[in-house]
Amino acid sequence: MTGLLLFAHGARDPNWARPFQAVADRVRAARPGVPVELAFLEFMAPDIATAGRTLAEAGCTAVAVVPLFLGAGGHVRKDLPVLVEQLRADHPQATWTLSPAVGELDPVIDAMARAAESFLTPPTP
Repeated sequence: MTGLLLFAHGARDPNWARPFQAVADRVRAARPGVPVELAFLEFMAPDIATAGRTLAEAGCTAVAVVPLFLGAGGHVRKDLPVLVEQLRADHPQATWTLSPAVGELDPVIDAMARAAESFLTPPTP
């Protein structure tokens, strides 16, 4: 069984997590039966170790780890690979695959461009 681990930075303000929770909810709705966990680097729970354990205990033998970051800064390039290596060590029965930061993917860049463009007033004829 394949699971999905969404990974976000975290913040002290609980409202900050709403868009990330919405992503998790939409994936769950689109893919019923696929275990989906949302984890945070700091300030919020669960952390990646807890979310990863939940997926492993649910019987996942493959887990896609998707950083919900706009770009691959230090957390995605340096911190997250170490955390994923720890998941691999703690749960060797599962394959843990780290994807690029979603904000660097063409469909996300296109969606952000369309959203930004929607704020422009229509050109005057």
